[in-house]
Amino acid sequence: MEDRTVDAFHRGDFFLVQPRGRGHRAGMDAMMLAAAVPSSFSGRLADFGAGAGAAGLAVASRCKQARVVLVELSPDMTEYAQLTLAHADNAHLAQRASIIEADVTLTGKRRQAAGLADAAFDFVIMNPPFNAGVDRPTPDPLKREAHVMIGDGSFEGWLRTAAAVVRPGGGMAIIARPDSLAAILAALKGRFGGAAILPIHPRAETPAIRVVLRAVRGSRAGLALYPPLVLHAEGDRFSVRADAINNGLASLFGD
Repeated sequence: MEDRTVDAFHRGDFFLVQPRGRGHRAGMDAMMLAAAVPSSFSGRLADFGAGAGAAGLAVASRCKQARVVLVELSPDMTEYAQLTLAHADNAHLAQRASIIEADVTLTGKRRQAAGLADAAFDFVIMNPPFNAGVDRPTPDPLKREAHVMIGDGSFEGWLRTAAAVVRPGGGMAIIARPDSLAAILAALKGRFGGAAILPIHPRAETPAIRVVLRAVRGSRAGLALYPPLVLHAEGDRFSVRADAINNGLASLFGD
């Protein structure tokens, strides 16, 4: 169809059906987020703000026993996630994946009624909208919905729900811009501990453009700063490590 594309990820292990020329199209951020999950993971994982399902399916692709739930608010993007799971070349993953159309900032009984029950997951990954309203203005409402933080406390709302639906000792991972770290760390307090932060740099000599933070529900361990991931070793080619992570051949934190 002219209004959509079918794009290969993990060197053809799975495919995404995505909107053409509008909305959010998955790429490196989703693959880096998925790679924060340990390769040995075999539990139930929720992908908050899943879009067409890139990060969640990337986890299912690398972690062969993982079961993933794609949680998406937008009816349009939920439809693309449904098309993605129905795609013939994704049959080997679709049996371990499902979709919930819900607002991840719902609380209490409304959240539970939407399918996000207390302590129902072993891990949550999330890519919240982290641009301010004045950043990257776009006339595309579907893209703006995916990219722009609305109101205050976006990270607070997403992490509050993650803490409710992850079992004690379960994990959480989030990808964001470096200037979002203070808000994320504040929202973790009393919920997740043992935070591990890994910065992502385009090149060794340039500032980080993203951070991935992973933490454990209820942990009292301190914060750890990991060596950075450098995307490009020379020219525009990916570094060996970045290429392996992007294609589901390695985890971000080495586990």
